[in-house]
Amino acid sequence: MPNPSIKSVIPKNAIPGGEIEILADGLTFEPGDTISCFVNGIRAHVNSASSRRVVAVMPAVDDSTAIVQLESRSAETAGAIVSAGKLLANEMHIVANPAIDPADDSLILTRSGSRGQQLANTLYRLETDGYLDELPVELINPTGVAFGPGGSMYVTNRADGTVCRIDRGEVAVVVARELGVATGVAFSPAGEMFVGDRSGTIFRVFEDGGKETFATVEPSVAAFHIAFGPDGRLYVSSPGFASHDSIYAVGDDGFVESYARGLGRPQGLAFDREGNLYVVACFKGRHGVVRIDGETREIEHFIAGNNVVGLCFTRNGEIVVATGDSAYSLNLGIYGTLL
Repeated sequence: MPNPSIKSVIPKNAIPGGEIEILADGLTFEPGDTISCFVNGIRAHVNSASSRRVVAVMPAVDDSTAIVQLESRSAETAGAIVSAGKLLANEMHIVANPAIDPADDSLILTRSGSRGQQLANTLYRLETDGYLDELPVELINPTGVAFGPGGSMYVTNRADGTVCRIDRGEVAVVVARELGVATGVAFSPAGEMFVGDRSGTIFRVFEDGGKETFATVEPSVAAFHIAFGPDGRLYVSSPGFASHDSIYAVGDDGFVESYARGLGRPQGLAFDREGNLYVVACFKGRHGVVRIDGETREIEHFIAGNNVVGLCFTRNGEIVVATGDSAYSLNLGIYGTLL
């Protein structure tokens, strides 16, 4: 009888806690049997198993390349490769995309806290050498983070509906007010600031702090995420409770259309240089990050993860995936836009 083998692992990228689906041939599986899954020799929890399909939870591993193996009745498969997330930081409270500082490639993370909660430290800078620095700025509930055309950092505050510019990493200067439950923030290719209010309004914010309603979409039950695509349109995710939420695309005239459907609670989003859109979402019952093909709009489960809220790309081809309390990196050779 031939040895059992793994045909494929879906998806091929995962962070700890994400569900991976392992398709196999030749596994012996009868009532009462046990199929075991190991990742780099570490036993992974198996959620479901049959002779052809095993669903397991990705454990934490030390290496960026992980080897997945199955074992049944003393027969063991050859290994299949999965890219594993490397832990960058934990004990955070992240509610939207992290951001890369274009000046030094450091990663900006938040410890946002519940709405209105004042924590001692709420903004963090993770240097490229791995040092995590607490920024001394006093800011309640930092939510969305983005860097403007001049390199300044801007942060939304969902508690009081403001956007602040962070000067020298120490002082929060309010640049716009009365933005509702301000969450997502992004800059257009022309350098204009846009802010998403989770009640459903997208504001265009002017340099003098004035604002106008740019577009409206469905209200959100969580953070409201926005990002500009390579076509110049503003893309929006507004997570709800349904399993078929949309990603919206908004043109220069504020016209809103559905870009992709069928996603459960879509949140953070970012584009690569090829025009593919990456979205934190649940797709066909699987959680993590999906990739939407820029030409066909086909959706694939790209990174397995649980409790994922945001993502961004580094200048080194890494994708940073943020859960509610941690950040991981996967070196997949993918480069984002505007880097």
